[in-house]
Amino acid sequence: MLDYRLSDETEALRTTVREFAREVIAPQIGEFYERDEFPTHIVRQMGELGLFGLPFPEEYGGSGGTYFDLCVALEELARVDSSMAITVEAGVSLGAMPIFRFGTPAQKREWLPRLCAGEALGAFGLTEAGGGSDAGSTRTTARLEDGSWVINGSKAFITNSGTDLTELVTVTAVTGTRPDGGKEISAIIVPSGTPGFAVGKRYSKVGWNASDTRELSFDDVRVPAENLVGERGRGYAQFLSILDEGRIAISALSVGLAQGCVDESVKYAGEREAFGQPIGKNQAIQFMIADMEVRASTARLAYYRAAEKMLRGEPFKREASIAKLYSSEVAMDNARYATQVHGGYGFMNEFPVGRFYRDAKILEIGEGTSEVQRMLIARDLGLG
Repeated sequence: MLDYRLSDETEALRTTVREFAREVIAPQIGEFYERDEFPTHIVRQMGELGLFGLPFPEEYGGSGGTYFDLCVALEELARVDSSMAITVEAGVSLGAMPIFRFGTPAQKREWLPRLCAGEALGAFGLTEAGGGSDAGSTRTTARLEDGSWVINGSKAFITNSGTDLTELVTVTAVTGTRPDGGKEISAIIVPSGTPGFAVGKRYSKVGWNASDTRELSFDDVRVPAENLVGERGRGYAQFLSILDEGRIAISALSVGLAQGCVDESVKYAGEREAFGQPIGKNQAIQFMIADMEVRASTARLAYYRAAEKMLRGEPFKREASIAKLYSSEVAMDNARYATQVHGGYGFMNEFPVGRFYRDAKILEIGEGTSEVQRMLIARDLGLG
């Protein structure tokens, strides 16, 4: 029989992160969100809590946990705030994981301890302004010259790329031509502050306002040849595998937002009175909240299943796409319903559901749009 009960250790982690989110993040995150400001001190506290090292071995300063532990933590963070959840998700799945999965022993020793401790953040430079879902259309180039990679180009929508804690960005770049005439794409570490590497201003975003997202540009940026991550020409394939894992994490984050909508709606429906009684006594409100709980619970099972297959070493691409597709759309639906339950107050930024509503939409876009997930699922079924 399937058994999705959490281990004692993972349950303890869930409780710890839930308390941290409610006691530390919740009271202050709204102010940072409205000021469009990155809360460095909260991120440092999350590092001290060990969240950035959850799925990494102790030899690199990690907690020795699993990717599922990370997902559980992300769900609890997103029940309160998605900006801090995506900061952890991107820092782990996109910043540190490529180095852990594909880096040399020297690269791991140099970068992972600080990344795992949350003392430094790494970013993942894949998307380009003209690429979007077509990540293979990379135009950024890197050529070997006198023992260095010389990088030129730009990246767009890069999370954690310009904070006070950011120390590196791993970028994909065209390093040559494959035998079949296609682009040879490789991954290269670019430390922050490298001459010619410019970080743009923070984007003005609809949601995730307390997270850091920027455009990057590279003008004859020189880094040592040994900054190559993994095999030359395998950068695109490496990042696709990283994205498969990341979709499970984004699914967990989506479930957290969806469950947060339930939490806030139950609380509000019990307090708000209309026509002489709490609105939660009205069947129309009860049914809306019940449907929200059904969606959140079902989406949670989807990411649990995907994580289970991943940890068993079984193919999980389809399950990751299913989880990401379903949970992101559930998050959007629940945010809409939670706003409706709150009425006019749901449209006010002082209420968490207003923030949830603004944060939900990007979940249907980032790390593979809903359309891309449907395409991947169909391909895995033998269609197309």
